[in-house]
Amino acid sequence: MTTIGQRKADHLTLCAEGDVGFRDVSTLLECVRLVHDALPDLRYDELDLSVTLLGKRLRAPIVIAAMTGGTDEAGRINRELASIAEERGYAFGLGSQRAMHVRPESASTYGIREVAPTTLVLGNVGVVQARSMTSDEVRSLVARVGADALCIHLNPSMELVQPGGDRDFSHGLETIQRLSDDLQRAGIPVVVKETGCGISAQVGERLREHGVRHVDVSGAGGTSWVGVETKRAGAAGDVRAQALGEAFWDWGIPTAASVALLAPLGFESLIATGGVATGLDVARALALGADAAGLARPVLRALTAGGRAGAAAFLEGVETELRAAMLLTGSRHVRDVRNAPRVVSAELREWIEQASETPRKK
Repeated sequence: MTTIGQRKADHLTLCAEGDVGFRDVSTLLECVRLVHDALPDLRYDELDLSVTLLGKRLRAPIVIAAMTGGTDEAGRINRELASIAEERGYAFGLGSQRAMHVRPESASTYGIREVAPTTLVLGNVGVVQARSMTSDEVRSLVARVGADALCIHLNPSMELVQPGGDRDFSHGLETIQRLSDDLQRAGIPVVVKETGCGISAQVGERLREHGVRHVDVSGAGGTSWVGVETKRAGAAGDVRAQALGEAFWDWGIPTAASVALLAPLGFESLIATGGVATGLDVARALALGADAAGLARPVLRALTAGGRAGAAAFLEGVETELRAAMLLTGSRHVRDVRNAPRVVSAELREWIEQASETPRKK
């Protein structure tokens, strides 16, 4: 049986080097056209990109999103990217801490506080794993890495394709409510996030009803984690899992649609990840109602290709594009982008109109 460490190593290699993007599905962020302001009446250097997210001030609405942990190489990547987040005033998300829960000796691969002492750091645990853990055990995972908040990730589609993956997804809402209540009482915000398939309006409503205040949509259009597990199943000779993965490679709610569907629900924090790759993508997500946007695989690939300098240069470009989009829409502050005029084209408009029509009753 494949170890957690080997699985994490496979994930890193495939995300850095493999063809694991969605094939025929996009984020639909391209369906948002921001209306040009030919008379912005602003100075470029007075634009304010700062936001408050989960109680901490960021210099820009950018999260270097959850990727990895559990191996020596993962630890190196976490430290490199966390140091960039510290330098640039972004938030930083750790990968699933399941590995350090199962193998406590791997905890050092998640240790980034030495290089990111003031950064907003997000811990990470799967809802299925959290179900069998006490709130104190989960709180300990957060404390051991010095995280400011905890992401509880949802990944049923990925697990169905993963060889040896989970098959019991029961009591998820119960687990989320317990942890939201217990951790938030301890001053630890809880973010519920998907892993590349998005969150629907109906699920968003259920999360709100169970005390969730913060969500990360992690929608379709970027890395297909079903695709990642399909590649792994093929390499392992698991023909059935590979066939299932091929069928569901493009499964999910596009990132733009998920953001637009959740924005009216009144979450305190709405983070857009999933295929966000440019500053214009960030601006479009903000226009749809996001408070910040997360980037993962593009940052990893920039780090792999050009080292720390390459990743920093990539993120500088993202921020430069965001600044340009703000100026060209007359948006002095990030919050102004949400009110900037925009045109939403047909496919995204259909998602927004049709996917919110029939709330699921539980």
